[in-house]
Amino acid sequence: MDRRAFVSTLAGGLLAAPLAAEGQQTGRAVRIGFLSSALSPTGLEPFRQGLGERGYREGRNVAIEARFAGLALEQLPGLAAELVQLHVDVIVTASTPAAQAAKNATKSIPIVMTTGGDPIGAGLINSLAKPGGNVTGLTHLAGPEMQQKLLELLKEVAPASARLSVITNQAIPPEASGLTAMQGPAQALGLKLVPIEVRRPDQFEAAFRTIVRDRADSLFAFESPMNVAHRKEIGEFAAQHRLPTVFGVRSFVDAGGLMSYGTDFADLYRRAAIYVDKILKGANPADLPIEQPTKFDLVINLKTAKALGLTIPPALLQRADQVIE
Repeated sequence: MDRRAFVSTLAGGLLAAPLAAEGQQTGRAVRIGFLSSALSPTGLEPFRQGLGERGYREGRNVAIEARFAGLALEQLPGLAAELVQLHVDVIVTASTPAAQAAKNATKSIPIVMTTGGDPIGAGLINSLAKPGGNVTGLTHLAGPEMQQKLLELLKEVAPASARLSVITNQAIPPEASGLTAMQGPAQALGLKLVPIEVRRPDQFEAAFRTIVRDRADSLFAFESPMNVAHRKEIGEFAAQHRLPTVFGVRSFVDAGGLMSYGTDFADLYRRAAIYVDKILKGANPADLPIEQPTKFDLVINLKTAKALGLTIPPALLQRADQVIE
């Protein structure tokens, strides 16, 4: 399937059952837009679970219109415009670019972010405490200390690491601010950061050649939808060149990466339903504070560690939320 043409629509159409959760008297179902830049409906199921916990059921009192850009970010404005034309009651977004596209498409329909690294820097909100406008929701970054934690974990497992290649797209505000946040901790730990710019899928091969040429001894990739979609290739490259890796999301570790420490994304999608419920009951998104993550998971791939010839300290294994063997 052509990724640039990948668009998915789920649960379309207005439904006639009354909304029992709010006791609305309108006699129509709530219509929720779900906009993502990803290839697949990642996050949609836990979001549905969150809605279900609050009394919303597809086919009874809620309809979900889902749109996926398939990593073709240029499609997001058009998909956002579709949702606006459908007169959805709320738009839920699954990435910073998706939230930006939704905000550019409407100033009146409430927008709930499920993930976003730097919503202030991206121009989505005024502040975490008082977002202003029509955008609220959650951010997946806990702050600059998260970048420090990732680097500390890397050095704990691979103390000899001195050159860390960072796969990044600096045109994405959360990655730009994230790389800046890594500089100080990296220097303190004796790590030289070597940014490798990757803005399109066809640039990965050249990036891998550059990493080899620069003689990197460890690797990190930001958790953009494009990088996540290519996590298998990144993991295979790292394994081939015996590079310890650390990531901010566990899907990289499931694909063969060494270690991840970061937000439980499924939890964010479930919690987004809380914001949707509040807005549907009359809350103003401008007054709903942005929620930062509170649940973090440490995942270690012991199989990968053995293949790299690394011994994971027992104390670190005990701290892990999951060990893949």
